[in-house]
Amino acid sequence: MERIFSGVQPTGNLHLGNYLGAIRNWVRLQSEFECLYCVVDLHAITVPQDPAELRANTLEVTAGLLAAGIDPAKNIIFNQSRVSGHSELAWIFNCVARLGWLNRMTQFKEKAGKRRDNATVGLYAYPNLMAADILLYKATHVPVGEDQKQHLELTRDIAQAFNSMFDVDFFPEPEPVILEDAARVMSLRNGANKMSKSDESDYSRINLTDDSDTIALKIQKARTDSAPPI
Repeated sequence: MERIFSGVQPTGNLHLGNYLGAIRNWVRLQSEFECLYCVVDLHAITVPQDPAELRANTLEVTAGLLAAGIDPAKNIIFNQSRVSGHSELAWIFNCVARLGWLNRMTQFKEKAGKRRDNATVGLYAYPNLMAADILLYKATHVPVGEDQKQHLELTRDIAQAFNSMFDVDFFPEPEPVILEDAARVMSLRNGANKMSKSDESDYSRINLTDDSDTIALKIQKARTDSAPPI
């Protein structure tokens, strides 16, 4: 059976953008593929995290996935840092991937911003860990949005380079599952940005755990504009 791998960072509450953009599609895919869904806490620590908060968020995100319809009887749901193979394979891929490949990754440039020299090596090598997440389980397909296509292309490059380097047919080159009906939900505070768990303002997003009164208040306070995308 074809295998799906996908992950979500435990850096805050799951929100409406996570659900409409990814999780509802994961629920659909679980009847079509063998699925592994991972709470990727190693990715989360590429930027500073409070350890107690990270542990609590990991549990909350896992509960949120279950509540949203991810069935543990049909899928494997797990915490990334509990499987040492992710870190071990990521180091091997650090020795396979080329600097030029990572230099082309636009997400590092966006996240590091103008203070690029102060960004962590972990943030820079983040795509190699993502490749390890996928290829550790020899996933054949990965659900991707527009902003993740580049990382999947790098994963394919790493798989191809490893196979060529050792003259083996070991790692598959995973195919994208394009979530064409995935909604791109924008921030309630800034319509030019996506809704994000990492946004400092809780009023920028509708969390899946928000009650009806909180949701109504956030919508009332949301910025509006006559421009079509906002």
